Amino acid sequence: MSVATDSAQATPQATAVFDPETVRADFPGLHQEVNGQPLVYLDNAATTQKPRAVIDAVERFYTHDCSNIHRGVHTLAERATATYEGARATVARFLGAGDDAEVVFTRGTTESINLVARSFLRPRLAAGDEVVVSWMEHHANIVPWQIVCEEVGATLRPVAIDDRGVLDLDAFEAALSERTRMVAVGHISNALGTVNPVRQIVERAHAYGAGVPVLIDGAQAAPHRPIDVTALGCDFYAFSGHKVFGPSGIGVLWGRPEHLAEMPPMLGGGDMIRIVRFEGTTYADPPNRFEAGTPNIEGSAGLAAALDYLTALDRAAVAVHEHALVDHASDALGALPGVRLIGTAPEREAIVSFTVEGIHPHDVGTILDGRGVAVRAGHHCAQPVMQRFGVPATARASFALYNTHAEVEALVAAVRHAQEMFGV
Repeated sequence: MSVATDSAQATPQATAVFDPETVRADFPGLHQEVNGQPLVYLDNAATTQKPRAVIDAVERFYTHDCSNIHRGVHTLAERATATYEGARATVARFLGAGDDAEVVFTRGTTESINLVARSFLRPRLAAGDEVVVSWMEHHANIVPWQIVCEEVGATLRPVAIDDRGVLDLDAFEAALSERTRMVAVGHISNALGTVNPVRQIVERAHAYGAGVPVLIDGAQAAPHRPIDVTALGCDFYAFSGHKVFGPSGIGVLWGRPEHLAEMPPMLGGGDMIRIVRFEGTTYADPPNRFEAGTPNIEGSAGLAAALDYLTALDRAAVAVHEHALVDHASDALGALPGVRLIGTAPEREAIVSFTVEGIHPHDVGTILDGRGVAVRAGHHCAQPVMQRFGVPATARASFALYNTHAEVEALVAAVRHAQEMFGV
């Protein structure tokens, strides 16, 4: 078995110690009580809290620049257009893209993956073809591929993971064949926290035959590590605004320009066209071709503010802090009798999933909420992962830069309380 990590993705060494208290004041949602207890927000893999800079950016658009984009010649329309296209430039810098036009705004990672499945893969897919994914994928990186495969009689081929939740690179390479038309893999598992060696996956896929294109689901990676799509070498990269301290309803698909140029639009309407006649329509160039109708302009403003906020921090120091939280939580929870950690990969990010013997994860989540501790309980839109580990669900604590070691202790104390309540 070959299991490896990408040295090119390694987080650089921190030059200073990150103190989460320096940023907590920027997040108003953290400063409240839930059920009479101070909020301990550990559901960041589902969505993150928003800094004041993001809230202000959205409010500023509504109160100062509110207008539609691209076609107006009045001042507010020009401001709105500048906000929207400025956000695209911010995203391009965040991803290390070569050109702003490589960035397509979507509603989120889910829509981004559906766009690639429908507009890029579907025209290339035939009966007997295969799409390779990993066993740890989020449903959003499974179901869109299943849909197009079912339409033509192609096959979705999952690659197994081991008992730690690690993808076997040799098994991945063995899954590739002359019928493979697409590889899609999560950068970081939302259910396990496993960091996949995506650069090596891309290299092996591209080296096979004439080269297999690769999409990376970066929804869980974007908040926690620098992304450089040029260094990764992937064909598509997707992430969501709400996971990276930005608004809901805004997301990103980055694509290689040669791929985007060949893809037909998924939606038709205003702003994705060049010329419309009843005899036929000429589509706009990417990225406008894929952004039919009025987009989430205020969301783009908030997303740009979120990325500016994040990149202004010492991300290496933040990463050290977040890794320490995961280690702390893993060690403390793992030391409790009857607690089983689900996902113990050597390289993990931000997520600790667990079960408590004798208590359903939903009950764990409810009891923890009574003590102000917010975790996610369920299958996390990753039912194949639950099947792999033989559990119906897990409780999942997920961390962000504003979480503290005191909150880890609050989590552990709340789990102990749940065990006491159930007498286990």
